[in-house]
Amino acid sequence: MIRVLVVDDHPVVRSGLIGMLALEPDLEVVGEAGDGAQAVALAAELRPDLVLMDLRMPVLDGAEATARLVPQGVPVLILTTYETDTDILRAVEAGATGYLLKDTPREQLVAGVRAAARGESALSPSVARRLVQQLRSGDAERLTSREREVLAGVARGLSNAAIGRELFITEATVKTHLLRAFGKLGVDDRTRAVTVAIERGILPGG
Repeated sequence: MIRVLVVDDHPVVRSGLIGMLALEPDLEVVGEAGDGAQAVALAAELRPDLVLMDLRMPVLDGAEATARLVPQGVPVLILTTYETDTDILRAVEAGATGYLLKDTPREQLVAGVRAAARGESALSPSVARRLVQQLRSGDAERLTSREREVLAGVARGLSNAAIGRELFITEATVKTHLLRAFGKLGVDDRTRAVTVAIERGILPGG
């Protein structure tokens, strides 16, 4: 039996997924959670073979919950309505085994659950195409020239206000560019953003 923990912040969606998985003789839903923090706590208690994880949830989102579960040896399969590049990359970089969309046919979803539980990658075709495109284009092309300029300012130790003065943009605009760069790089702070950008060749190393 493959023991599954279902995580989604919409009770109706959870019920539907649980009912669908219950029809399969080799799948057993051992628990359900409404946010990422609850999922992490339940996974530690129940030790499921797989967590079927929504992406955008309150308290703790799916990507962050995935980043906490994977190091504990718990495979995670993302199931979401979102297929933006940033969402996909955050989930993959967090260590998700697969990424399926909620409009995936039942047979493919069940097959994806089985594959992910075995440690195999399960990706919706549209998601797979986007990942391939991103890998081909490279991170440097995904960041806009203004995002790279703002990151370069951060690397030089400038404050948001100083970067804004240098680039003739407002401090709020600097922050917006930084947040977008954080999302694309899969980081959540300035230091890590600069480190990752240098590692990936987006910024020159010092």
